[in-house]
Amino acid sequence: MKNQSGYAIVLLIFFSIAYSCHSKNRNLDTEPIEIPDLDQKTASNFAQIALHCIQREYPNKLSHVMNDSSEVLSPQELHPSFYGCFDWHSSVHGHWMLVRLLKVFPDLPESREIRIALNQNLSAENIATEVEYLHQPSRKSFERTYGWSWLLKLSSELYTWDDPDGNNWLENLEPLALAIEERYIDFLPKQDFPIRRGVHANTAFGLSFALDYARISNKKELENMIISSSKKYYLGDKNSPSQWEPDGDDFLSPSLMEADLMSRILDSNSFEKWFKAYFPGALKGRPENLFTPAPVSDRSDPKIVHLDGLNLSRAWCMFRISDALPEKNLVKKVLYESGMRHAEATLPHISSGNYEGEHWLASFAVYMFSCME
Repeated sequence: MKNQSGYAIVLLIFFSIAYSCHSKNRNLDTEPIEIPDLDQKTASNFAQIALHCIQREYPNKLSHVMNDSSEVLSPQELHPSFYGCFDWHSSVHGHWMLVRLLKVFPDLPESREIRIALNQNLSAENIATEVEYLHQPSRKSFERTYGWSWLLKLSSELYTWDDPDGNNWLENLEPLALAIEERYIDFLPKQDFPIRRGVHANTAFGLSFALDYARISNKKELENMIISSSKKYYLGDKNSPSQWEPDGDDFLSPSLMEADLMSRILDSNSFEKWFKAYFPGALKGRPENLFTPAPVSDRSDPKIVHLDGLNLSRAWCMFRISDALPEKNLVKKVLYESGMRHAEATLPHISSGNYEGEHWLASFAVYMFSCME
């Protein structure tokens, strides 16, 4: 996307947010806080960003182990469904975002274009090639578990949508979702220790979306395994070392992702006790660096721009954790207000004119908005 058009979209998003705010009282003993709506104009801008990249093959960063010279192939040959948006996982969450936007805004101006693109990318033939790729040698750790979790998120979104195209895409996608489900079931008993880094391999993030999928699709074996693994990894954690966050290329907060996962695993009272031991300084907004949005010095740098994603993912974790805590808990207000600050720090920069961030950030924003509902 050219800088000039990117700048125009920035303005559209900014003014859309500025003029479409409404007040929601989240049952805190405070004045209502204004939350920006994801309105149709903003959704249209986000859809244009995704449509610009889901069928854009280059630049492309492949995560591809070649078994021999016959596998020196183009991204689209290897991944006919998810070859765009710079890398496989970003393509998957770009597809998820487009489905989500169609569900929420059925009259979106881009709806016809979205349906055409998804019919092409999510064809049964293309998905069969994606499944075949997973079953080839040297693919055991392909997209584990970040891309896995986004693929299951896409399946979950389709599972809860009564739409003729959506039903067809879900049916086509099912073999790939089942293959990834099998990989979780095979892998989790072998993973003795969680991966806590704030990037793709983060275990807590990978389990959170997979748990949503398991519950939505009634996959009890997967659900029970995720609950058991989550408790094994995190139930005994105390005094989160979140004063060390963020790393310079984080787009996930290790401490908040863990807490978000545990809010899905534990009942409200158990989670409140766990959270108090894990974040003893939260009521005072400590550590301060965790409750303060990360500055982004260079949005043309593919690693530094990760920090925009960090602000959005911190926001969605804070909103979800706030909702999970009992109504009387005063930490709810602290988390909610910090989440708002994080959201406001990055929303005007979803389209910066730099493909380094544009190919993925809108999907983070749309998921964050879903956590405000």
